Amino acid sequence: MKLKKILLVAGEVSGDLHGSHLVEAVQSIAPEIQFFGVGGEGLRKAGMKLLYPSQSLSVVGTTEVFFKLRAILKALRGLKKSIDRERPDLVLLIDFPDFNLRLARIAHRRGIPILYYVSPQIWAWRPKRIKLIARLVKKMIVLFPFEVPLYEAAGVDVEWVGHPLLDTVRPTLPKEGAFRQLGLDPQRRTIGLLPGSRMHEVERLLPPLLASAHLLHEGIPDLQFVIPLAPGISKATLSPWMKNISVPVTVVEGFTYDVMSLSELLIAASGTATLEGAILGKPMIIIYKVSLVSSWIARALIRLDHIGLVNLVAEKEIAPELLQKEVNPQRIAEEAFRILRDPILSRKMVDSMNEVRQKLGEPGAVQRTARIVVSLLQEGEA
Repeated sequence: MKLKKILLVAGEVSGDLHGSHLVEAVQSIAPEIQFFGVGGEGLRKAGMKLLYPSQSLSVVGTTEVFFKLRAILKALRGLKKSIDRERPDLVLLIDFPDFNLRLARIAHRRGIPILYYVSPQIWAWRPKRIKLIARLVKKMIVLFPFEVPLYEAAGVDVEWVGHPLLDTVRPTLPKEGAFRQLGLDPQRRTIGLLPGSRMHEVERLLPPLLASAHLLHEGIPDLQFVIPLAPGISKATLSPWMKNISVPVTVVEGFTYDVMSLSELLIAASGTATLEGAILGKPMIIIYKVSLVSSWIARALIRLDHIGLVNLVAEKEIAPELLQKEVNPQRIAEEAFRILRDPILSRKMVDSMNEVRQKLGEPGAVQRTARIVVSLLQEGEA
């Protein structure tokens, strides 16, 4: 295969993770393929040339987009110029639909094939977007089996590859070594606190999480709490909230899966972390909070009984969801006590998480996707 160029756009932390693994897998098959575009530290380390950092474009909720609108429009204009200058052989879009579908229009007008990896959540809200996707996208790669019939009904060339997290979610240290490395007491019961991967999430979710830790520690004194920092969130960022903590809360950089593995319960922001916890078979409470306006808009648009990915995959509530006003210390502690004090309930949640893991397919999703990428480029040569 002659030299090929791919414009890749991943605007979220999870997209950067999926993208970096995909770039490595593609280049293991065809090292001459070059990547450039939007991403984070993971994609940079994988060898992609970053034109714009994803953290400058990522937003939470509907109203938050206004604060980054200038950066978003600048990036779209810049990527349009890059497409015209570089003439990529393929545009590879990862989730991030509001931005990526606008870019897809630009690429489609120029006759550049578009591969979409990690479907927008059309099954949750704005389902009419599927018509636009059918018009613009050459191939859609999905991570969940329930997404396939939705796209097939719209005439989209779709393929389910399984979930890439099945290849990556595992602790890096043995249990005893992890307690030592993380500075935790193996005699205490461990609770993992995961306030999200973006600053807007941390600002809204960390204060009630920490306040709930106080309530939980009062009721069960042998508890200890751990916060594994998401990429791009530093210990210094958390310091204003950590100053007056009187319960054992440890902040850890890296080792997220070790923290999850050691934890008896996870209290996690809705998102990829809930699937990671399910793969590790952990009981969890899902929390989420956006601005009031974003919440009103979401209620008007979203037609789902659940928002947590584990509940969506399970097609029933296997982890309690606390949203908006319910994201408060008392409700979080109430749900946590219910699980921590009931071994039968905890065991049932573990079994349900294991069922979710089975529904995610088989390992090897990234390699399967990489082969699809290379095959699309080879089609272009024919």
